[in-house]
Amino acid sequence: QVQLVESGGGLVQAGGSRKLSCAVSGGTFSNYAMGWFRQAPGKEREFVAGSRWSGASTYYADFVKGRFTISRDNAKSTVYLQMNSLKPEDTAVYYCAAGSHIVGTLIGAQKYDYWGQGTQVTVSS
Repeated sequence: QVQLVESGGGLVQAGGSRKLSCAVSGGTFSNYAMGWFRQAPGKEREFVAGSRWSGASTYYADFVKGRFTISRDNAKSTVYLQMNSLKPEDTAVYYCAAGSHIVGTLIGAQKYDYWGQGTQVTVSS
């Protein structure tokens, strides 16, 4: 069974940085496209960033371009989200997700097969 475990969340001041990690077990990590999503209270889950299996192709939501970077280490079966210049509106539960047969864009949450439990990121002003 494939499991995803996020870590690295916490409280950070506006303008600060945080790095999230997502460790994947139980599957062949290099076969998966990986995505990061977030959900703020009262809002729908939204796409943040995605990476195809090799890591060569990455995608970002407009609201994080230039601030967040997704990367992956296939040898460690781990995907990362480096978050810089954090804003209070980045406060949310962040989820990583894995998809084995994603065609087209990586934006749609319904395209992913496996999800982590989420990690809370709170940005104080």
